[in-house]
Amino acid sequence: MGHEGMADEMRDELTISLSIETLGADGFEPPEERATFGLLSMTANDRLLTGAQEVDGGELRRGPHIAGYPLAEWLVWNWWRIRWECRRPTGAAASDWEFAHRMTTVGEGYAWPGISIFSDGRHAFLVSEPSGERSALPIRYIGAAGHETVSASGLEASIDGFVAGVLARLDAPATRETNLHRLWEDLQAERENPEHARFRRFEARLGCDPDDIPEDTIRARLDDAAALGEEALGEIAAAAAVVGEGPDRMMSAADIAETAASSGFDADPGDAVTLSAAVAPDAEAWRAGVRMAQELREREGLNGHPIPNARLAAFAGTTADAISRHDRRSEKLSFVLNREDGGASVALRSKWETGRRFDLARLVGDRAFGAATGSMAEPLWPATGAYSYRQKMQRAFAAELLCPFAAVDEMTRSDDSGERQRDVAERFNVSELTVRTQLVNGGRIDRDSAPDVAARGPWN
Repeated sequence: MGHEGMADEMRDELTISLSIETLGADGFEPPEERATFGLLSMTANDRLLTGAQEVDGGELRRGPHIAGYPLAEWLVWNWWRIRWECRRPTGAAASDWEFAHRMTTVGEGYAWPGISIFSDGRHAFLVSEPSGERSALPIRYIGAAGHETVSASGLEASIDGFVAGVLARLDAPATRETNLHRLWEDLQAERENPEHARFRRFEARLGCDPDDIPEDTIRARLDDAAALGEEALGEIAAAAAVVGEGPDRMMSAADIAETAASSGFDADPGDAVTLSAAVAPDAEAWRAGVRMAQELREREGLNGHPIPNARLAAFAGTTADAISRHDRRSEKLSFVLNREDGGASVALRSKWETGRRFDLARLVGDRAFGAATGSMAEPLWPATGAYSYRQKMQRAFAAELLCPFAAVDEMTRSDDSGERQRDVAERFNVSELTVRTQLVNGGRIDRDSAPDVAARGPWN
């Protein structure tokens, strides 16, 4: 199966519903929980995420009996992180991330489903995992294979609707002024104020709860947007969160300017390739990247041939020295920085030729994407380790540009062994990981058989 058959377009439908049911009569539960008790059901793109089975009787049901109040409180408190924080890679110290994104951390004594909710900035992802074999829960969650993708705006609307429904049930005198009411009022005020929203969004991309970091520290980093661009600054913040760096350790505008001067290579933005391909607003990142790479290959008459260093560098408006000069490296990220003189500097992070080629191809894709979507105004074009929409698009573009799936598929059709994958990697001058990723994403080999690809997750 090739790239074009990997997934259907998103149907983009998320529902979070809570039936009205009566809690037991022992009277020990807080009144806000008693008022919001019911059966929780969540579906995404018509797929049930909360499906569960009674451990004793084996009864199948659409979801657990829980109180909606603690879930609404959790969703509102973590709203900025759920909406704007990217996922963390498998194996990272992600316990803090899980408290903001995984429903099992809601607590309050209820058997919550193993659903994780997160974003890449443009789309939201929902992963529903089954209960473990030794789970002590009274019900066992069935889970849903893979992940479901909806638009970020669809996620916002679903959360807002669920919270509004819970608040509507808190109409008794004892439940009209709860902590949820206060949190909801604060969140609405933040979302309606552009500067407050900008502040909270940046905190979230850093992987921080509201007010975790001193305001002056956040403000100092936000000031870098004048020199780097608002979106680029958010990408750097998201990359810092992946490796557990706070705002004090992420690259500043001054750091990037110094790196460009000491380790960068001259480039002419006017010589960099541009693409006319329109990117659909709801296109998933991998799909946008692959389509643009295929258009560039077709336009340049590359067919299934490898791209020499000089030609790849020319796509970026620079020379092959940017790839071959391994001694000039950026410490944390690869980037293109537009200069005030009209030129630009290209800085690459990897010390390996295949890594430098891949990062340079990512930057080619980033600028091509910017041209295709009309977002070419920012000074900085970064390639980071974040799992944002922009970075996933870059990786998909670079893999397809340097190592097109059709050619990989043809070369490995009768033999996809590790040795054959090495042959393909040598032919296209890419890493073996790039070849394996193409084979996994193209459906040729199972993700489980490629642990280095699986560790990155299915949202590359």
